[in-house]
Amino acid sequence: MTESEPMPAAAPRRTRMSAAHRRESILDAAIKVFAESGYQRSKISTIATRVGVSEPVVFQNFGSKPALFAAVLERAAGQLAATVRSALDSGQPVLDFLTERLSPQHLEALHAHGSLGVLFADAMGLTADPDVAVAARAAVQNVADVLADLVRKGQETGELRQDLTPLAGAWWLLSLLAAHRFRASVLEDRSALEEQLATLSLETLTRPSA
Repeated sequence: MTESEPMPAAAPRRTRMSAAHRRESILDAAIKVFAESGYQRSKISTIATRVGVSEPVVFQNFGSKPALFAAVLERAAGQLAATVRSALDSGQPVLDFLTERLSPQHLEALHAHGSLGVLFADAMGLTADPDVAVAARAAVQNVADVLADLVRKGQETGELRQDLTPLAGAWWLLSLLAAHRFRASVLEDRSALEEQLATLSLETLTRPSA
């Protein structure tokens, strides 16, 4: 090599992920893969490839596929709960939030391929697996609790009826959301129905009982 020749560029050093970062990266990838392909069809190898690690690394971090899916459900529930709490903290009117979230457009997005709603709908059919069943119940209860807080806030502001038990209101909302997949599977054209169900739900939450 002569003095006029440039020195060869050093190969970039590969940054090693910390254990916490690796675990979070696996979880992020798993959420996407499970939401796209469903629990049964998803492969740990696909998740590992997306992160850039080997399958054993995934198992070292989560132990098993059911345990990984359980962690995914916990994360998904936390994300949904954070959305509700953000609305509560921002001072957004409860009725505005509910009107937006119960709209047919939002329900379609929540249950679209690759969305968080797909994870919960999938989990409801996996009750034969104890690990998944326990995680699913805990995740749904987490969402129910924060929805109950939302109902309670609406009662404090006078937007929602006072004679309603907050937890009952929360489960009414959850039932409407959960049944979306059932309606989609049996009805070809349900746009008008979805609008009517949203209106009925809002009226149920706002009108005092006779």
